[in-house]
Amino acid sequence: MSKSVLVTDDTLYSRTLLKNILLSRGYRVVGEASNGREAVEQYRELRPDLVTMDISMPEMDGVAAVRQIREIDPDATILMCSSTGQRSLLVEAMVAGAAAFVTKPFCDTKVIRSVKKLIG
Repeated sequence: MSKSVLVTDDTLYSRTLLKNILLSRGYRVVGEASNGREAVEQYRELRPDLVTMDISMPEMDGVAAVRQIREIDPDATILMCSSTGQRSLLVEAMVAGAAAFVTKPFCDTKVIRSVKKLIG
């Protein structure tokens, strides 16, 4: 059975791009969230193998969402997605429990390389 992924980003464009990259390589996108609060709720319900998490989002940012998801499941695997210039937030996210990061704009091969390292 293919690995499941929850895609989190406040822009539909980025969610669609990530979803298409993942689907093209056989991963199952089981949910999409447009902010950290939705990501936490969907994680609790879906328990995906991987969460892709944008850093800057309305309602709840990615760092706060990482902390809450890791409280629910200390073994949760989270891949941060950041724009350049978000280095300090990225460090904060890694300290909070994110496993790795990719930068926007997304490069298909870098995204898939990171996902494979994390969940196979």
